[in-house]
Amino acid sequence: MKRINILIPVMLAAVLCWSGCTKNDADVAGIDNGLITLVVADNFNLSSFGAALRRSGMDATLKTSGPYTALAPSDGAFNAAGFQGIGNILTADRLLMTRIANYHVLEGKYELNRLPYLFNQELRSRGGKLFVTHWIKGEDTVITINGARVLAQNIEASNGLIQVINHVLAPYVHEQLGNAVKAEENITLFAQALITSGQMETINNSGPYTVFAPSNAAMMAIGYTSVQQVSETNPEVLKRLVNYHIIRNRRFIYDYVLSTGSSNTSRQVMLDGNTVNIQLGEDPAEPGRLGTIILSGTGNNTGVNVVKKDILTGNGVLQVIDGVLKITQ
Repeated sequence: MKRINILIPVMLAAVLCWSGCTKNDADVAGIDNGLITLVVADNFNLSSFGAALRRSGMDATLKTSGPYTALAPSDGAFNAAGFQGIGNILTADRLLMTRIANYHVLEGKYELNRLPYLFNQELRSRGGKLFVTHWIKGEDTVITINGARVLAQNIEASNGLIQVINHVLAPYVHEQLGNAVKAEENITLFAQALITSGQMETINNSGPYTVFAPSNAAMMAIGYTSVQQVSETNPEVLKRLVNYHIIRNRRFIYDYVLSTGSSNTSRQVMLDGNTVNIQLGEDPAEPGRLGTIILSGTGNNTGVNVVKKDILTGNGVLQVIDGVLKITQ
C-alpha cells in the first residue's frame, strides 16, 4: 500500500507535466512569427523602426491580417534624421511618432518593382500621398519613394510586405507649396519676392511645381536686405527673378541622379523658359555615391548648393538653396 501511495502522486505529476507542456507547445506553435511587426523586430537593422512602431502603437495594427506594406527606414536613416538610438525614439513625442508611422504604412500589398517605369507615381499611405519612381540607371533598376532609395524590396511577411528605405520620410503638413515657403524661417525674403511678384498665387495652384528657394543670406548677397525693401521692388523685376527658380513639375533631388546620363550633367528648364545647368554631386551622407546636385544659372560663376531638400507638399516640392540663380552677370 505504501508503494502504491507513493507512485500515484508521481504518476499524477507526470500526467500534469505532460498536459502542461503540450498546452505550452501548442501556444508557441500558434504564434505567427511572420507578421510584419515580428519580422521587423527580428531584423537588427530595423530596430529604430520597430521602436517607432511601438511608440506610435502601430505595432498592434501590423499584427492584424492586413495586408499592409511597411516602408521601413534603416537604423542609419533614423540616425540621419536626428533620432539617435531606440531610447530617443521611445521617449519622443507620441503624436510625431504616430504621424511618422502612419506615413510609412500602406494598406495593401505593393510590389513596387511591378509599377511602370515612370517618375513620381502617386500612392497613398495611411498618412498621405507618396510618390514612387521606378527607373533604370545604368545597369541598375532603382526604386525611390519621395526621393528616398529602396534598399531592400519585397521582404515577405505573412500579412504583407516590407520595403527598406534609406531616409525617414517626412509627412507633409502643407497642401499648398506657398504655405510651405512661408513656413520656412530662412527664406522670408524670397517668400516676399513671390508675394510681391504675384507668383505666390501661381505656386498655390494645382501644379505640381518645384521651387528652388534662395536662403535669406543668398538674397542679401544680391542686394535684397529686408522684407520691406523686397515689397517695394518693381514686381516685374521680382517676377523675372522668381520664375527662374520655379519648375512646372515635381522634382526630388534623386530624380536628377536617375535622369542624368553618364556625363553627370544635365539641364533643367525653368518656368520662364530659360535653363539651369545641373551637376551631380557626391552625397555627403554616403561618400562615393552620387546623391545631390549643384545648380548654376547661365549667369552664375559658382555652383549653388541645395541645403534643405525634398520638402514635400500636396502640390509640389520645396528645395532650399544657398545662392540665387542668375540669368545674366
